[in-house]
Amino acid sequence: MSTAEQLPVQLPPETPSRERKGWRSFARRVVTNRRTAIAGGFLLFVAAVALLAPLITPHDYRDIVDKPLTSGGALGVDDYGRDVLSRLLIGLRTSLSVALSAVLVAGVVGVTLGLVAGYAGRVASTLIMRGIDVLLSFPPIVLAIAVVAVLGPKLVNVVLVIGVLYIPRFTRIVYSQVLTIRNLEYVEAAQVMGARPTSLLLRTILPNVAAPIIVQLSLSVSFAIQMEAGLSFLGLGAQPPLPSLGTMVGSGRDFLEVQPTLLIYPSILIVLVVLALNVFGDGMRDLLDPRRRGRTS
Repeated sequence: MSTAEQLPVQLPPETPSRERKGWRSFARRVVTNRRTAIAGGFLLFVAAVALLAPLITPHDYRDIVDKPLTSGGALGVDDYGRDVLSRLLIGLRTSLSVALSAVLVAGVVGVTLGLVAGYAGRVASTLIMRGIDVLLSFPPIVLAIAVVAVLGPKLVNVVLVIGVLYIPRFTRIVYSQVLTIRNLEYVEAAQVMGARPTSLLLRTILPNVAAPIIVQLSLSVSFAIQMEAGLSFLGLGAQPPLPSLGTMVGSGRDFLEVQPTLLIYPSILIVLVVLALNVFGDGMRDLLDPRRRGRTS
């Protein structure tokens, strides 16, 4: 027996897949990017607080726990004697729920329309994109106020209105990306291999346009929070006794001279969450775009 036959076959050690390496590399870049990591950590904390709000609130947001406008409770009480901290936590949960639901609606519909418009041909592209142009021709806040005023001040209506208003953002981004990559070699190879249009869009094209979609998701949540706060401030969002950050700002303005914290606390929370979302979105854009990757810090 030869020496080669006597030696056991040594297989090369298994290496992580390219996809796993890519995710590890991306996670490492997120952690080392200070601003993005801080903003992401703060957003995770806010999301956890909002999710657990019913369990961690000191009181029920509807209960009267002290005399109106006294120092009772950790952050005081409002004009009805309800605990401000409890209402602030539930208000954060309400605002985030509306914003995330609206962006989910906008993302699903907008991405679908963008994929179809970019791949299906000139007729579909013209119809979809002209419809998007018509929607963009209306001032968002004016259209939102008009529609919610007609349909009624319900959270479901607010979610639908904000979702429809932000559909064009996703549609235009995905449409431009699909136009760029639909004639590339790997897409043509998938077509030659007999991939169906639906499979081609979902398995080949969509993963390669995911980066700008992720960035737009984070930025759109920021805009949706501001939109919900504006509608609730005008009395067209969450209805009493359910609080949201916008309704708390709206009710707190009447007591600015007596107890300014009723307006200051929800306003600061809106600013912090919106700022964190914008910083995180900008950081994700830098990390996901190879042309900007060298400028991240």
